[in-house]
Amino acid sequence: MNKEVWRFIDSGNGSPSFNMALDEALLEWHSEGKIPPVIRFYGWDPATLSVGYFQKVEKEIDMDAVKAYQLGFVRRPTGGRGVLHEHELTYSVIVSEDHPEMPKSVTEAYRVISEGILKGFQHLGLETYFAVPKTDEEREALKNPRSSVCFDAPSWYELVVEGRKVAGSAQTRQKGVILQHGSILLDLDEDKLFSLFKYSNERVKERMKKAFKSKAVAINAISPRRITIEEAKEAFYKGFAEGLNIDLEPYQLTDEELAYVQKIAKERYESDEWNFKR
Repeated sequence: MNKEVWRFIDSGNGSPSFNMALDEALLEWHSEGKIPPVIRFYGWDPATLSVGYFQKVEKEIDMDAVKAYQLGFVRRPTGGRGVLHEHELTYSVIVSEDHPEMPKSVTEAYRVISEGILKGFQHLGLETYFAVPKTDEEREALKNPRSSVCFDAPSWYELVVEGRKVAGSAQTRQKGVILQHGSILLDLDEDKLFSLFKYSNERVKERMKKAFKSKAVAINAISPRRITIEEAKEAFYKGFAEGLNIDLEPYQLTDEELAYVQKIAKERYESDEWNFKR
């Protein structure tokens, strides 16, 4: 039986505004039937702090630290908490809500899409599994995350290696289309990450940092050998193809498409009104 063909785009390292604008444009084009579903890989130049759609920047983010580290800054169209995009492979999946393989519930769709990531980790030789909250207490904890830091909070069907979270993802649904994007950490500078958020005092910050270390981990902290970004791309490319049972067809944007993405980047994701609005 022929497998469904999805597009694959490796857009390389982009600016924070370009990265978010391209995800938005792909969602829009897919909703209009112009393109099939898409898997996209990308990186960030400069390294960037992204915040979730609902986060309050003034209350939660230390913008002086963001500037001191010369990081980019952008608000995502998806929910979730702050993510430092530095030593990672970022992915996005764009697929229609009424795709026959996509469950209606956000949680179940997340699990189906994340099957591709699970397989990717297995290609890197890492024993990975989905952790599902078992008790009412665990379920309640998911609804009320204590921290502004994305990898600090487990969620439904979290991908776990050796008991610690290895990929953080967020999802939005607009125009009948699911956009899920997330970070697959290769390395992580925890001191830098924790310096970007505001805390009520130093003791709270240290406690959060300690808890974080017990819950989240980067691939190269647990892999017996060093994994490069190229190896990661290859493993997760295969992982998505297998996990979603699809064929991937590489695609490059036309000049016209690129110009449209740059327009969205400038008008929305480079505007203070969007990035600091809450």
